Amino acid sequence: MPLSRPDRLGRVVRTVRHLRPAQLGAQLVHLARGIGSPSSWAGPVPATAATSVSVPFLAAPDHAQLRPGPVVELIGRELDGGDGIDWDHPPGGPLFAYHLHQFDFLRGAVVPPALRLELMLDWIRRHPRGVGWDPHPTCLRVLSWGKLLLTPGALPDDEPARAEIRRSLARQIRTLSHHLEVRLQANHLLSNLIGVVFGGFLLRGSRAERWRSFAGRLEQEIGRQIGADGLHEERSPMYHALLLESLLDLLDLARVPATGAPASLVDMLVTTTSRMLGALSVVCHPDGEIALFSDSAFGIAQEPDHLYAYAEALGVTAARPATPGVLRDAGYARLAAGPFTLIASLAGPAPPHQPGHAHCDALAFELSCGDSRIVTDTGVYEYVPGERRRIARATASHATIEVDGAEQAEVWEAHRVGGRPDVVLERVDPGVRFVASCRSWSTPDTLHRRVFAVRDGAIEIQDSFEGAPRPVRLALPLAPGLEPRLAHDRDGGVEAHLRVPEGGRLRVALPVAAEWRIERRPYYPRFGYEVERACLVGEAARFESGTFRFEA
Repeated sequence: MPLSRPDRLGRVVRTVRHLRPAQLGAQLVHLARGIGSPSSWAGPVPATAATSVSVPFLAAPDHAQLRPGPVVELIGRELDGGDGIDWDHPPGGPLFAYHLHQFDFLRGAVVPPALRLELMLDWIRRHPRGVGWDPHPTCLRVLSWGKLLLTPGALPDDEPARAEIRRSLARQIRTLSHHLEVRLQANHLLSNLIGVVFGGFLLRGSRAERWRSFAGRLEQEIGRQIGADGLHEERSPMYHALLLESLLDLLDLARVPATGAPASLVDMLVTTTSRMLGALSVVCHPDGEIALFSDSAFGIAQEPDHLYAYAEALGVTAARPATPGVLRDAGYARLAAGPFTLIASLAGPAPPHQPGHAHCDALAFELSCGDSRIVTDTGVYEYVPGERRRIARATASHATIEVDGAEQAEVWEAHRVGGRPDVVLERVDPGVRFVASCRSWSTPDTLHRRVFAVRDGAIEIQDSFEGAPRPVRLALPLAPGLEPRLAHDRDGGVEAHLRVPEGGRLRVALPVAAEWRIERRPYYPRFGYEVERACLVGEAARFESGTFRFEA
C-alpha cells in the first residue's frame, strides 16, 4: 500500500536526521547544482614518478572480463563492443555503467596490450563528460589505469599514446579532487581520497604535489572508517575486501621512494591493512569465501586468499582481533564446534550517517559444515529499486526472526534506511557463547534476544522474547542443493534432516513452538544471478522461546 504524504515525510525525516552536518550541506549543494563539470587541463603533460612497483598488482576480479569481439563482461552482464562501446549510454543500469567506466575489465591477464591502449584512448576521445566522470568510477579508473602504467608490458611502448593517457589522468585526478563525495561519505569518500593520493604519487609536477597533500585527509578518513577491530564501517564483507585491495595498492605505490609518500601514511597503511586482514578472517567461511551479509556478492572483490598473498608479498601480516573471533565495533562474531563454523551479524544498519548497504539482518547467521555452506544469507542481485532489491534487504531473507510481519529497519528505495532497530551485543564468552538482542524499529515494545552457543560439539541458537507478545516468522535459508526433510523425533519435536554435499548428514532440531514448512526462495550469490533454494520457515502466533540445534 502506498504511503500517505505525512508517512512519506516522516520516513524522509527519519532518514536524513542521521546525516552529518557537512554531509547534509553537500547533499543540498548536489541537489541544486549536480556533480559539476569535468575540470580542464592546460598544463604540460605530467611524467610518472615511477615506472613500476616492487610487488605485482592483482589481476582483475572474476566478474570483470574482456573477451574477443570485444565483449565486456561485468557483474553478470555482457556488452558487445564490436561496433564500438557506447560510453555515454551503456546498457545494464547505473551499476553496470560504473563498473564499465572503472576499467577493471582491461586488467585481465590475457587482454592484448594493443587492445587495452585502443579502448583507453577511445574513452578519452569519445567520453569528455558524462557518467564516467562521476567521482566513484573516476577514482577507481585512476587506480586501474595507473596500475596498467606501472605494470611492465601491460601497454605498448608508444610514448605519444602514453602521454595522452597521462594527460587524461591528470584531468581526471584534478576533477576528482574538486568533487569528493562528501554527500555520500563511507566507501565512496574513502575511495575518492585513495584515488587522489594514488594519482599524486603516480605523477610528477606542482599539481601532483597538491594531490599528495590529500594524504593527511586520507589518514583522517581511514581512522574514521576502519574501526578498532579492523572492519570497514559499512559492515559489508565485499566492500571491506574491495577497500582492502585499494589500500594495499596505495601501499605498493607509496613504497616507491620517488613518490615522496609521507612516512606517516605508509605506517598507517601497514597497520590498517593488517587489522583489516584480521577482520576479514572473521567474516570468511572455511570454503575461503566471504559471508554474504549486507550488500555482498561473490566475484566482485578479490578472493580472500589472493588478498592475503598480496599483503604477505608487501610484508603485511594479519593482526587478529583483540577478542578472538569477535568484531565488537562492527558487530560480527564467529563460533566453531566440530565441523561447524557459524558467523553471526550482531549490529544494526551502519554507519548511522550512511547505511545504504545495510540489510535487515540483525541476529542473523550463516553456517558451514566443513567446507559446505548450510545456512546462507540471500546476497544481492542488483541496486535498482524493485522486488529483487526489496527481497535482498528484507528481514525474512535472513536467518533471523521477523516480528509481526514487519521489517527490523525501515528500508526503502535501493539504499535508504529510515527507522533503525536497537541492536546490542550483550555478552561474549570467546569460542563458547555470545548473546545479542534486537528491538525492531516497528515493534519497539518487543525485545528479541538470541544466544549463540557451543554445546557438546554442536551449535545451539536459543531465542527468547520479552515484552508485548506478537506473531513471529523464523527463517533458515539453506544453500542451493540442500533439500531438507522434516520429521518428528521420539519426543514429538520437529527436526530437519540434510545431506551434506561433501558427505554425511545433519540433524537440525527446530523450535517446537512454531509450525514448520519448506518454501522455495531466491538466492543471489552474484550480481545478476538468481537461483532457487529451500528455506525452512516456522510461524507462531505467540512465541516466547525456542532452540535450534545443529548436529553432525
